[in-house]
Order: sequence, then C-alpha cells, then structure tokens
Amino acid sequence: MAVVHVTDTNFREETGDGLVLVDFWATWCGPCKMIAPVLDELSEDLNGKVKIAKIDVDENQETAGQYGVMSIPTMLVFKNGEVVDKAVGYQPKEALAELLAKHQ
Repeated sequence: MAVVHVTDTNFREETGDGLVLVDFWATWCGPCKMIAPVLDELSEDLNGKVKIAKIDVDENQETAGQYGVMSIPTMLVFKNGEVVDKAVGYQPKEALAELLAKHQ
C-alpha cells in the first residue's frame, strides 16, 4: 500500500478508521527527507495492515496546530481516530515497526 498524502480537508476521513501512522513533515526538513524512504519501506512491509500518511505542516497548519506539532518530523499513531502514540525525530524502520506493533 502506498503512502497517502493528506491535508487539513481530508485528515479526519483518512485517520478515522483502523491503525494509521501520520508523518508531519515539510519539504525543507532534512530528517523528514531521510525518513521518507523508511516510511515507504514500512508501508510495503505492512501491506495494508497499517495506513501510512504524510501531511505537510507548511501547507496544513491547522492540523499541525491542532495536534501540537512543534518539531518535525513528528509521527502520530492513530487508532480509530484517536492518538495512541507518538515519535519525534528521525526513527529507524525497526523502531517505527515496534511502535505500530504495540497497537495492532
């Protein structure tokens, strides 16, 4: 399953069902660029068990503010629309896989 790009407009719809990892990122952020291929690999490994979404904080400030995102990359784990976990900064694939496994 490919990584989904979400916006302020469709955020609730895309994160409201099942387990979703949302990456809050920006185009100018070095660590965000480093984690992008990790998220792509994780998405392939999990093969639809977990949705992985990305939201650009510069273009979607309302959602970033609503969830108190102060630094990027920030990854929030949603389960049926509720935040259940969080990771800030670059994370290796194994760490993100463990984070998600706790909530499956």
